[in-house]
Amino acid sequence: MPQALLDYYRIPETFPLRISASKSSNEVGFFRFTRNTICYGRSASRVSKRLDSCELPDASLAPRIEGGKLALPFDPEEIIENLRHERYMADLESGLEGIASQEWIRKIYYLIRSLLPVGIRRRVQRIYFSDWESRLFPAWPVDFTVDDLHEEFLRLSMLAAGVQCVPFIWFWPDGAPCCLIMTHDVETRAGRDFTPQLMGIDQSYGIRASFQVIPENRYGVPDEYVNEIRGRGFEFNIHDLNHDGHLYRRHEEFLLRAKKINEYGRRYNANGFRAGAMYRMLDWYDAYEFSYDMSLTNVAHLEPKRGGCCTVFPFFVGKILELPLTTSQDYSVLHIIGDYSIDLWKKQLDLIRQRNGLMSFIAHPDYLSERRERKVYEMLLHYLRRMIDSEKIWMALPGEVDQWWRARSQMKLVKRDGAWRIEGPGAEKARIAFATNEGDRLRYKLATDAAP
Repeated sequence: MPQALLDYYRIPETFPLRISASKSSNEVGFFRFTRNTICYGRSASRVSKRLDSCELPDASLAPRIEGGKLALPFDPEEIIENLRHERYMADLESGLEGIASQEWIRKIYYLIRSLLPVGIRRRVQRIYFSDWESRLFPAWPVDFTVDDLHEEFLRLSMLAAGVQCVPFIWFWPDGAPCCLIMTHDVETRAGRDFTPQLMGIDQSYGIRASFQVIPENRYGVPDEYVNEIRGRGFEFNIHDLNHDGHLYRRHEEFLLRAKKINEYGRRYNANGFRAGAMYRMLDWYDAYEFSYDMSLTNVAHLEPKRGGCCTVFPFFVGKILELPLTTSQDYSVLHIIGDYSIDLWKKQLDLIRQRNGLMSFIAHPDYLSERRERKVYEMLLHYLRRMIDSEKIWMALPGEVDQWWRARSQMKLVKRDGAWRIEGPGAEKARIAFATNEGDRLRYKLATDAAP
């Protein structure tokens, strides 16, 4: 059984599910799998270097069942990692992205950015993001490719083993159907100064959030500011170093910056990190000393760096837990799309709740100080509060999600006296669930006294 599948579900290690991978070619590209899921990687079946091909190679007929084992034409762990790490992006870049990714272009932009009037800056951004609705992959407004693949790998391996039902450790504590986190990136002095008022707004709806603060150059970070955030039950994290857009420009330079970032993390006792502008370079994350990161986006059609990790669940990048952003940023919704309603967020929330995933938000105090933007944000909070209460959703701080997901990763599901039991620190908060093969997809059900 692939380790990625065991980690995702926390299935009993002794359960008789087996998957093997055929020897793949060295060519890397796109292909389709069951239910038209787009994959990227090597396959014994054909692949396409371009996603805009009329017909992608179809590997959905290639899986075979041999002696109770599922044989796939590709390595499932490789495909999942390629998607989470956005390795497909080299074959997806469009003309504008290719130009914008040039270092000299980015350097000029960040040099003059602060001098540009807000209206002109937003016009330039709208031009860059003008193709956001037409992009084929990841899927808008939420992409579940990685989650679809986990479900399909489990379903097919159950079919191969002749198993109808598999126990696993439920995704969230106390059987919560899904999880929600709110985060605030503080980008300017005005945003810093609005922080106390924003905390008051959040608290009026029973919401706690994390504040990601830039430690250098943008504004001062006095101890009283940090203490007030924590004293009111909120969380304090590090946001980049100076937010100049060059964090991942060169590896040698990055290592120097990462060292300083880690020092700030220790100084402020911060466990979480988010890069400026949601830039990321997962292959370099071993330089960070944080417990968790929040720089990846589920689908990044409206982010400076396009792509997306294609999952609505946390996952580990080495020792660091990644908490992906699974909804659109407030700036993107209000100032790029120009939508002053919460309709898009409601649509994204509906989709994520159907998959029991992580609903994560970024709202900037820098923009919410304006009356119109603040009104939309309060509409969102009102909707979230009703949803949390009516559906018993787990509203958590990012650090609490980090602690839970790490504890869950160490729990084991074992059979004692004919019954399944969860063992490990924190097991009292965990719940057993069952994945049942119903037709062409899995169904999840929390265990009851009459569990299968």
